[in-house]
Amino acid sequence: MKELDLILKNIKNKEFLPIYFFHGEEPFFMDVAVKSFENDVLTEDEKAFNQTVVYGKDTTYFEVLSLARQFPMMGDKQVIILKEAQEIKMTDKEAEALKIYAENPVESTILVIAHKYKKADSRKAFAKILSKGKMLFLSDKMRDYEVPKWIDGEIKNLGLKSKPNIPTLLSEYLGTDLSRISNELNKLKMILKDSEILDEKVIEANIGISKDFNVFELIKALGKKDEAAAFRIAYYIGKTPKQNPFVMMIGNLYNFFSNLVIFHTMVGQNPQVVASTLGINPYFIKDYTEAARNFNLKHATRIISILREIDLKNKGLGAINMDEGELLKELTYKILNVDKIKVKL
Repeated sequence: MKELDLILKNIKNKEFLPIYFFHGEEPFFMDVAVKSFENDVLTEDEKAFNQTVVYGKDTTYFEVLSLARQFPMMGDKQVIILKEAQEIKMTDKEAEALKIYAENPVESTILVIAHKYKKADSRKAFAKILSKGKMLFLSDKMRDYEVPKWIDGEIKNLGLKSKPNIPTLLSEYLGTDLSRISNELNKLKMILKDSEILDEKVIEANIGISKDFNVFELIKALGKKDEAAAFRIAYYIGKTPKQNPFVMMIGNLYNFFSNLVIFHTMVGQNPQVVASTLGINPYFIKDYTEAARNFNLKHATRIISILREIDLKNKGLGAINMDEGELLKELTYKILNVDKIKVKL
């Protein structure tokens, strides 16, 4: 959510809007904002009289707006927080009541609404009024390719030092669950000493991602055409399917070799431009440079076909009694020998 930093800054400076209506598919940013409203607006003494938190399953918009129209006791502001607002089945009358309140809110009330996991209906009059008043905040789900950059920012915000590949490693294994990623990073913050670097060893010891046997090490080994290392890693990964989902393996390999095809078409261009086009940290350019020496454009394109073939087999087409471990070994063999085998394009 782009506005989050500004909202947190304004809370710190005691600059408030009368209404904050958060909505969208990403709950993490809402939780951060709501937590700040809950903890940082009023003093502990003021909270006892002037702060109310209600939940969607236990209330209605009529009741929430009734609370919002009250005036603070022994203070200048009251905070009304509605959590899990998506649990309320808003009636037309409630929508109209919210519109009327949004047109003329009580200045001494800060009304905070968290409508999680889905967008509010932008066609409703109340949503248009809130949007016009810049009181409607969309928290969109972050796309996969955006997560590493976000993780990198969180690492810096926490004052941690890390190797350049760590944000990508964490994003691939923890997915797009920003709450989980944030919790893991905060745990690492407590564990690491000031002089320590966040690297694969720390990740393996505290999160459980093997520094030696993961899809990134497999990609490196394949890029180098290191047959012994590639088969060793593929064997280990095949034995630990829960930690290394096959679909994720295919996805990461597909991304790498698709990028390798693009890399071949950009030979001679500025590395920063190449990295930007591929959507990667410049740190990883060296891996593509080495892989390009071992797999020419034709072979990189063939590997894309191999990956599609193995993916179809994993879905039950053309494979009899082959588990994911066996499929991964077959995939590894075919990539390493792409110049010798026939591929169905």
